Amino acid sequence: MDLHLLDEDGSLRTVELGAAAAFAPPSGPLRSRTVYAAVHVIPRPASDTAPGAPADLDWEATLAFRRSMWRRGLGVADAMDTAQRGMGLDPAATRELITRTAGAAREALADPAIAPLFPAGAEVRDLVVAGVSTDQRPEAELSLDAIVDAYREQLAATEATGAGAVLMASRHLARAARSAADYESVYRRVLDAATAPVVLHWLGTAFDPQLEGYFGSTDTAEASATLLRIIGEDPSRVRGVKMSLLDDAAEVAVREQLPEGVRMLTGDDFHFSHLIVGEEGAFSHALLGAFAATAPAASAAVQALDRGDRAEARRILDDAERLARHVFSAPTFHYKTGVAFLSWLNGHQQAFSMVGGMHAARSLPHLSRTVELAAATGNLEDPPLAAARWHALLSLHGFAVPADDGAAR
Repeated sequence: MDLHLLDEDGSLRTVELGAAAAFAPPSGPLRSRTVYAAVHVIPRPASDTAPGAPADLDWEATLAFRRSMWRRGLGVADAMDTAQRGMGLDPAATRELITRTAGAAREALADPAIAPLFPAGAEVRDLVVAGVSTDQRPEAELSLDAIVDAYREQLAATEATGAGAVLMASRHLARAARSAADYESVYRRVLDAATAPVVLHWLGTAFDPQLEGYFGSTDTAEASATLLRIIGEDPSRVRGVKMSLLDDAAEVAVREQLPEGVRMLTGDDFHFSHLIVGEEGAFSHALLGAFAATAPAASAAVQALDRGDRAEARRILDDAERLARHVFSAPTFHYKTGVAFLSWLNGHQQAFSMVGGMHAARSLPHLSRTVELAAATGNLEDPPLAAARWHALLSLHGFAVPADDGAAR
């Protein structure tokens, strides 16, 4: 069938739409890499998604999307920036999201279709990790003591659900800290309160400009040294590090210095292919928003690594990365629109909508290129459905799409 695409000059062109990629789900646990997909949230189609409105989620669709990750053997990273944390997902909805996802993970561990895809004895925290920050406090400015208290409050609530904790970068801390020592003090006090090892998250300014100078310096090497000192003080409290700087050399430099037992979880949506495949036994695990849009491919790539087929894993991940580079193109923090758009195209949600009205953050030509790349890289799970939905969106915006591909679904 034909796929009709919109170019920036407003003209339509047609390409042939191929079949779905044959990405089979795993039959057992993924072994060679730990992989979490950082997932988005789905609002009710009839909800008020205006900017500033409280998030009103379609819980059935939101949790079903998480189950689709587990059915591919992938872990879920929830209530993070992909879920529009601090960008449409308010603190009350964040707390409920973590609780509901942890509950769904507990049910999944009793599901005979999902439980065998994770190691024997797996716990909720093996299926889901969730963001912990300070954003329940509405004040723009907080003291360092208040920041510690806010972190600890969210940490305790998250751990009570059984989910693992991802200690996210805090905008409050970025504003309040005056030195690297301030970061070290805050993180040490928060880590002392954790009852299980946590993941530390370093989010770069491409994703959140308010985090400039995080860990005490705009120099990446100096900030990395601070991060490594925080980990080195008690590595047993740190499960891993998620670096989202879009700087693969910086990630490798930190990875090479991590204490034994602390994993690097790449958050680099531009360079994840070579970082995950690695070389000579040096590689990154993954916690990626890109994998919310390419979960079948991500699972297939790790299955290839489990078989020792590095070339096939690299081929699959290179294709996924080609799509991700477009979805995460500048302004990078609008990548969430692409994730939700692909979720809609792939039948995971009823409408192309996002909390905070963020579905309007990308242009039609940008979305058209997203469709084209998803088709070319095997990341349309049901190509006829995706084409029908995309053509309907084009028609809604006044473009005369040839009526030769069936009705939109």
